[in-house]
Formats: sequence, C-alpha cells, structure tokens
Amino acid sequence: MRKARIGESGIEVAALGMGCWAYGGGSYWGAQSQADVNAVVHAALDSGINYFDTAEVYNAGESERSLGLALKGRRGDAVIGTKFSPTNARQADLIKSCEQSLSRLQTDYIDIYMLHWPVNPKACQHFGMDGGAESLPCIEEIFGTLRTLQDQGKIREIGVSNHGVLQMKALAAAGVSIAVNELPYNLISRAIEAEILPWCQENKIAVLGYMAYQQGVLTGDYADFGALSPGQAHSRHFHFSRGGAESRHGEVGAELEIQALLKILRGIADELGVPVATVSLAWAMANPAVAVNLVGSRNLEQLRGNIQAAEFTLPEDALRALDAHSKPVWDALGDSPDYYEHRSESRIY
Repeated sequence: MRKARIGESGIEVAALGMGCWAYGGGSYWGAQSQADVNAVVHAALDSGINYFDTAEVYNAGESERSLGLALKGRRGDAVIGTKFSPTNARQADLIKSCEQSLSRLQTDYIDIYMLHWPVNPKACQHFGMDGGAESLPCIEEIFGTLRTLQDQGKIREIGVSNHGVLQMKALAAAGVSIAVNELPYNLISRAIEAEILPWCQENKIAVLGYMAYQQGVLTGDYADFGALSPGQAHSRHFHFSRGGAESRHGEVGAELEIQALLKILRGIADELGVPVATVSLAWAMANPAVAVNLVGSRNLEQLRGNIQAAEFTLPEDALRALDAHSKPVWDALGDSPDYYEHRSESRIY
C-alpha cells in the first residue's frame, strides 16, 4: 500500500485511512461496541494503516473519546486527524475546542487539526449558528490561533476540510499555509477532479478523500434506493424527497445515472470475481492525486474487506470503463463538491 508524506513535519500516512465517525455510537450510525473499535484499531495498526480521522462533532465528541480509548498504549503508532467546527473558530472557542479534543483523545498533541467547513454563513447555519457574516471571525484570527497552538506543540499540521479553490486562494493570500484538504471522493462524487484536485497538487496540499463508499451506496448492498435510510439518501445524488426532513438541497438527483453505473459496477465485479465494494474502493485508490481514502470499519470482517479492496489493482480497461460510465453522474450533479446544499448555495467554492 502506497504512503504519502503530509506537510513539513515528516508525517507519513498509508493510502487507506480509517474514518471514525461511527466510533462511540450515536443516532446517525447506531450503537458501536468499544471492544470492536479496540480490535479494529489495533488490527489496522498491525496491518500498516495508521491514519485515523475524527471530529469534535462526531457523536458529540464520543468518536474522539472512543478513538482515544482504543489507542491507549499505541498512540505513537497512529496519526490522528480531527476537526473543529466553524462555529468554534473564534480564538477562545478554538482554544477550548482543541483542549477538549486533546482530553477526549487522551493525547497531548493532534497530528492534523482541520477546520471542518469554511467559515461562511451557510456553513455556520448548518452547525447551529445564527447571524450574518459580520458575526464570523476572519481568516487571520482563525489561523493565527492555529499557528499559536502549533507553536505550543498541541498540533503538528494545520489543515482544512471541504474548501474550494477560491477559499484556498483566500487562505494563501492571507499568508496561511495548509497541509491537507479533506473532501468527498468516490465514483459518484467526482466534482473535486474539475479544479480542486489539480490546484491542491500544484500547491502541494494533500487531499484526504472521504465517503469512499458513499455511505454504503457503492458497496453493492442496495439494489433499490428505497432501502436507503434518510441519512444515506439526503445528498444531491438522490431526489430531495428521499432524504425527508434531513434533505435540504431541493434537487432532483441523478438516480437513473447512478443505477446505470451500478449495473456496470456489478458486471465488472462479477467478471473479476470480487465484491462490488472492492471495485469501488480500488477505483478511488487508483487516483494518485488523492493521498488517503477514508473508509469506516465497524468490525474486523469489514476491516479485512477494506484492506483487500485497498490492495486490489483494477485492470486498466475496468478503470477506463468506470471513468466513462460514472461521468454522466458527474455531469448531472455538476462541479460543486457540496453534495448537501443546492449547487447554487454551495458552502464550497
């Protein structure tokens, strides 16, 4: 499995990373056994997987707490990335958020500390903050605080998540240097290929791709979209009615295009004699512009499947076929990588 170097501090991560959102349980993913988390984390480390991705909002901090418990005695083997919310970006709130994350993770440093979403009114509204742009902190305040935390040794690298090219250019113009940008990337979420990936490559910013299986849609487990929960179906990939109260984008989706792609995906998987999930992840892993692909593994069986998928090399003709047959989905959804707001109101630009 290939590895990537992150930033200037010598951090090296394997190309398959662990998404830890389900850790700690919660209403979105349901109950999660700490014993399973412990087993998965240790087995992942033993296999060479070393990047673990979480956030302060995942299960109201319980994801961080669960990861911290699992890493007891093995903290030095792991690279931890966690994220703070844009609503906690003011200096005092940011310092408090960092200290609380450190406490939950049972560590005295965070390897990669990221701003979860850009600080703009739409993003902050999603995190429960009312008020206009005048109530938001400026770039200089946010990243000045992060540099102070870095100087104190509490974080090693500064990063962002869900930022577009204009937003990254604004950071650069303010003299801010970031090591990573975490963004959605999979067969039916390819928008970052248009501008963001090339810009990050040119500016030596490592891209961490999340949602490699599109919350289960690309595992082959759902032949009928009616079986998806509202939480799985509230993105722009699906008609807005499928997400119920959780859907806020108001778009009609790309369901026919996705179904056509899934048919091709199943055919390729059958021909190669591997699970659909293996083909989906192998396609994402084949893009060298994405440093890390994040997947969730709730138990050892899922972890073993994800490792096998990450180590599987797709034949060139299969890669090209999937490129071609996923393009209509990309065309239907457009170049906005914010898959939860109407494309005209994207939080990422």
